[in-house]
Amino acid sequence: MDMKIATILDPACIRLNMEASNKADVLGKMVDLLASGGKVLDKVKLSSVIHEREKLMSTGIGNAVALPHGKTDAVDRSMIAVATLQNPIDFDSLDDNPVQIVILLVGTEANVGLHLRLLSRISRMVGSDQFRASLLHAKSVDDVMMLFASQEEDRA
Repeated sequence: MDMKIATILDPACIRLNMEASNKADVLGKMVDLLASGGKVLDKVKLSSVIHEREKLMSTGIGNAVALPHGKTDAVDRSMIAVATLQNPIDFDSLDDNPVQIVILLVGTEANVGLHLRLLSRISRMVGSDQFRASLLHAKSVDDVMMLFASQEEDRA
C-alpha cells in the first residue's frame, strides 16, 4: 500500500504565515519545524542535505511554490513540513517569481521509490490553482490537513 501525504504529515509540522527574511532563513526554519516533532535523528545533517540539494538547483518550482527535498539517513521515515509565508520571498524560482508556499519533503536513502512518488504527488497538488489558493487561505492547521486528505481522496 502506498503512503498518503495526509498520513505522513504531522500537524505539528505545519506553520501558517511563517516569517522568513530570505531563502536560507526559510530553509532553516523548515528544518527546525520538521525537527520539532522529535523524529529527526540528526538535525545538522538534515540541514546540510537540504542546503546542498538547493545549491544544485533551486527547488522554487514556480507559481509561488518551493519544494525543497532530500534523501538522508538523518531520518528513519519520510517526513513532510508545510508552511505558508507571511511575505513572499525570492527563492530563485524557475519562473523568477517569489515564493509563498514551502513544502519540505525528506525521505530515507533506502526508500527512493517512495520519495519520488511523494515528490510527484506533491508536485501534482501544487500544480492546481485551486489547491494553492486553498492552502494560502487556510485559517488553521486542520484546514491544511483536510486539504491534503481531500486531494488524495479525489485521486483515489
